Amino acid sequence: MKLEDIRREYLQDALSEDNLLDDPFKQFETWLEHAVASNLPDPTAMVVATVDETGQPSQRIVLLKHLDDNGFVFFTNTGSRKAQELKGNNKISLHFPWHYMERQVIVYGEAQPLPTSAVAKYFLSRPKESQLAAWASQQSRPVSSRKVLMETFANMKNKFAKGEIPLPDFWGGYCVVPQKIEFWQGGAHRLHDRFMYQRQADNNWQITRLNP
Repeated sequence: MKLEDIRREYLQDALSEDNLLDDPFKQFETWLEHAVASNLPDPTAMVVATVDETGQPSQRIVLLKHLDDNGFVFFTNTGSRKAQELKGNNKISLHFPWHYMERQVIVYGEAQPLPTSAVAKYFLSRPKESQLAAWASQQSRPVSSRKVLMETFANMKNKFAKGEIPLPDFWGGYCVVPQKIEFWQGGAHRLHDRFMYQRQADNNWQITRLNP
């Protein structure tokens, strides 16, 4: 297999100054609506990149759960690697890889912890099995086998068999407040269209076309 020979042209669409919206959140919502309408698998999936105390980046895929004019929201175990890294450095990057549409969006910003009320509201909206899984998993920590994990899950299922499953004290969420958002549309001959929105001191956004 020759990896260097694997390529294709990107010809689906184009992005220009004329069809960009002034507000990056509205531009993102428009593209997200296209992704959902196109029946892309996991349209809300995003790669979340954080950095540890040594400067080593790490990434994982998380689902976007809310978007408003403040930023992009996701939830996680606060003992997880990403949450622990965000304690030391709250700078974060999100990447939405909508390959089938020949589009990408990259968000650069800071992660701000959500209040407990917002976390509880989301947690209680999850399917019961997902709530139990949150209790069963010590996210990012070693586990000897899947059998042990499933036994813990079964124990939690028995423990919370009756009544509402409470919010774990190790469950939280973040709002990623962006400073920059890049929109990427694939173009022929690798001449892609890239536009960077950058937040200004007055909270308006400056839009710059980037070289591909």
